[in-house]
Amino acid sequence: MLEAASAIEAIDLLAHNVQQAQQLVSRLLIDDGWNAIEVDKVVQGWILQGDYLLRSRSSESADFVVGNPPYIRLEDVPEVRMAAYRRSCNTMGGRADIYVGFYEKGLVSLKSDGKLAFICADRWMRNQYGRGLRQLIARQYSMDLALIMHDVDAFEDQVSAYPAITVISNRTQGTAIAADTRRSFSSAQAHEFASWTTSSNDQYVDTETYHAARLPHWFAGDDSWPSASPARLAMLEELSQRYQLLEDRRTGTRVGIGVATGADKIFITDRADLVETDRLLPLSMVRDTKTGIFEWNGSYLVNPWDSAGNLVDLTNYPRLASYFKRHASVLRKRHIAIKQPSRWYKTIDKVDPHLTAQPKLLLPDMKMTIHPVLDEGGYYPHHNLYFIVSDSWDLRVLGGLMLSKVAEAFVEAYAVKMRGGTLRFQAQYLRKIRVPNQDDIDESTCNALREAFEKRDSSAATEAALRAYGLDHLPD
Repeated sequence: MLEAASAIEAIDLLAHNVQQAQQLVSRLLIDDGWNAIEVDKVVQGWILQGDYLLRSRSSESADFVVGNPPYIRLEDVPEVRMAAYRRSCNTMGGRADIYVGFYEKGLVSLKSDGKLAFICADRWMRNQYGRGLRQLIARQYSMDLALIMHDVDAFEDQVSAYPAITVISNRTQGTAIAADTRRSFSSAQAHEFASWTTSSNDQYVDTETYHAARLPHWFAGDDSWPSASPARLAMLEELSQRYQLLEDRRTGTRVGIGVATGADKIFITDRADLVETDRLLPLSMVRDTKTGIFEWNGSYLVNPWDSAGNLVDLTNYPRLASYFKRHASVLRKRHIAIKQPSRWYKTIDKVDPHLTAQPKLLLPDMKMTIHPVLDEGGYYPHHNLYFIVSDSWDLRVLGGLMLSKVAEAFVEAYAVKMRGGTLRFQAQYLRKIRVPNQDDIDESTCNALREAFEKRDSSAATEAALRAYGLDHLPD
């Protein structure tokens, strides 16, 4: 019996929790026939009081780490302890939750092929404060299972914790299972699901209480991991293996954002005679894209940049100088002007002198559905618009792909949804989209994509995109 004394180690910060756990386990062992005299020594070796995040422990000592780490924002921890946690856990950057540290400490304690299984909030998979943990896992571990349980009462007390069960192994990344549960998921279905994970070779399972898919491996990198149904995650992973990213130097395809000024009321005007003509740059705005056909409403950027990308000398532009000086008190208060007082009249972003003439697909930042609109050239985008330019793509064909639900699925999986289901079509999410090589898309499919884009027909665009991607259907 005493040989078992070092087989298990459980740690709690609070003394009364430790005492209650020791008493409970002692009763269970005695009821199971263990020697009552030796039970106390064993249990005291198993269940200890201490701070798991600060406790020194040799690495690679555990076969299994199992837990439900506490959810406490780091800024709610006393300052001295918070500083100690940050020193002890490299992944606890920014405004982290301390459960991030529990993941790190648990992972580094695993033996080769050891496994960590936590039930914990899943926000770290997507939030900024989870980046360090995602990076650690992507570099050194295998994400084996992510079982999302948002609608399930996973705990005795009802809490809003967005729980998920994650299993992570100390080995190179292998196959992974993505799974999601429905409200009626219970312990019986949990046993059924566990049996499927170990005894079935099926790629997919879809029951009334859960659905799951096997992926060839988990998503790489420390960027936000996607969130979608298991079947859709499997599709996205398959497309990620087969196709190139939208932004690609080989095709000269680039994703960017329009100009931020720091003072739109001063830098944006609809007056064509406000300053010197060559200091007014036609500006595309979100309102110009509403119908799906680019219709310029007459906005200009009061442009302080020359064709070489340098700030103009105001002495050469008396009307521009007079205009900026009338608004100098506002312009000089901007953070960027305080940092660079001699350049007080600059916009936050430089104007790219080559972008105006380029044809470009424009995408408003916030929309319910993806909304690419073609600017054939001549306008510079405002910072509420993202753009796609390319040296090799027919932008109407690419526009058809972007209009499709396939492209939207990539953004939807990675983007943070706002209230009402509004999506953010920001550059970081658009760059997640995978696209086929245009030369590999047959002529009839190219024509179908082009026609769907010109007619603003999302259904036809999706049908053509499925052919281009070699898909039978788009999973729910």
